[in-house]
Amino acid sequence: MAGDRPGLRRPARRRAEGGAVRVSTPGTLRIGNASGFYGDRFAAMREMLTGGPLDVLTGDYLAELTMLILGRDRLKDPARGYAKTFLRQLEENLGLAKERGVKIVTNAGGLNPAGLADAVRALAAKLGLDVAVAHVEGDDLLPRADELGLGRPLTANAYLGAWGIADCLRAGADVVVTGRVTDASLVVGPAAAHFGWGRDDYDALAGAVVAGHVLECGAQATGGNYAFFTEHELGHPGFPIAEIEADGSSVITKHERTGGAITIGTVTAQLLYEIGGARYAGPDVTTRFDTVHLEQAGRDRVRISGTKGEPPPPSLKVCLNTLGGFRNETTFVLTGLDIEAKAALVREQLERALGEHRPAGIRWTLARTDHEDADTEQRASALLHCAVKDADPKVAGRAFSGAAVELALASYPGFHVMAPPSDASPYGVYTATFVDAHEVPHIAVLPDGTKVEIAPAPETAELSEVEEPALPEPYRGPVRHAPLGERFGARSGDKGGDANLGVWARGDEDWRWLAHRLTVEEFRRLLPETAGLPVRRHLLPNLRAVNFVVSGLLGEGVASQARFDPQAKALGEWLRARYADIPEGRA
Repeated sequence: MAGDRPGLRRPARRRAEGGAVRVSTPGTLRIGNASGFYGDRFAAMREMLTGGPLDVLTGDYLAELTMLILGRDRLKDPARGYAKTFLRQLEENLGLAKERGVKIVTNAGGLNPAGLADAVRALAAKLGLDVAVAHVEGDDLLPRADELGLGRPLTANAYLGAWGIADCLRAGADVVVTGRVTDASLVVGPAAAHFGWGRDDYDALAGAVVAGHVLECGAQATGGNYAFFTEHELGHPGFPIAEIEADGSSVITKHERTGGAITIGTVTAQLLYEIGGARYAGPDVTTRFDTVHLEQAGRDRVRISGTKGEPPPPSLKVCLNTLGGFRNETTFVLTGLDIEAKAALVREQLERALGEHRPAGIRWTLARTDHEDADTEQRASALLHCAVKDADPKVAGRAFSGAAVELALASYPGFHVMAPPSDASPYGVYTATFVDAHEVPHIAVLPDGTKVEIAPAPETAELSEVEEPALPEPYRGPVRHAPLGERFGARSGDKGGDANLGVWARGDEDWRWLAHRLTVEEFRRLLPETAGLPVRRHLLPNLRAVNFVVSGLLGEGVASQARFDPQAKALGEWLRARYADIPEGRA
């Protein structure tokens, strides 16, 4: 088994900026992150390599939308399909990483990990560096889409696990490039290689998954996008580091003298990001998020311990992206009086003008941003947004744009638009499905070109819901009518067409209120857009948190632009701005 070989060798001493020598805790593996998405801070790689000691530096470049972008790149040029930003970062930093003995592990390979690995080798040769490069492949199921019943997608990629990465590192790789692996695998693989974990070391693997989940979105763990941001000086936030121990426990921290903060709150916020229930399934282990224990272990240091793991499910998640058609949009500005009547007029005029060229999908959204007796024209104005979709680019493009522009002198008083509609642009549709793990190759291509097949998990268990935990005693103290966010934090995001929204309390009294009062019914009342949709609530008492999953809120996923906030990034902040009878007194 991949976990039975010797651990990853590393020097104990690292030379930091300015020549000072810093020493990691013996046995601790120090893994940092330098990218949370394709387009993240370009300088982060250098900041992480020069800011203090590291053993491994990871970079997460892939998201559901990224796979669509890379798929369109590959249509134009089969040699493309990987994150080009990573290669530019390496041009500046590969020598530095080699000098300091820092291994680099990244999923920037996207749809073409072999191509990126070759490009890294060519870059190393150009720079005169002796760098061992390996990659992981097998996740791309597009050539077998028909055979596997996946239809005719643009991209079809299974989420692989950590053991291919581990084998590459054991074989001496300095840089490991992957395609679509789970985000946490970028951390689990190096930890498994270093500590010599086996495939059935579920608790240790689960602990590393939790650390990887905290690191994967970069500065979101160090105070970025944090609900209580006014309590910390965010500035130029550093990127997170996990100091991982042999049992899978870890301390989340950051380099000294970097911005942001590491607190139980910032770590809780990231733990709740884009998860479902207490069982968090992966290809190597199912992690029990209801067992995670957090402890503030010093300034900018949060210890994660107690995490339990179980065998993974027998199937792997597969990300499918298809081209859904073409879209276009424009926003009409409605100013002053009779806003509703103006909106009704332009809507009726535009839809009549489209006639036989009416798009297959047309969606109107009126945002009442106007104020009575406003002191500026902008505050006197409302926004009427019209978005259309159609399989025919001419219908979504020229027909729609022409009909909208032709109303300029023939509609409501004060007619103007934020920007004129243009040509139609293609949009994608994301769906997730599952394929038996035995149908998916998982191949580590070592630095010498040897290909090693990684077997599927030897033990699996079908995923099931955990038993609903016991509720705490109800809150019986005084309340006041105020915004929820005065006492509770939230973090939200997307999983395909579903939205995830986690809410946490910062004290036991508030947790008692949250567990009893923020029910599914109350959640729907506070967020009326969710009222007609399936909503699931999951309790996580160890984190004093509840997590809501709203099915279908985002339509066909972020690329389809189904709503104003297509990735549900601000859904949690909307909830925090809603009024309820919350506990009185200090949070």
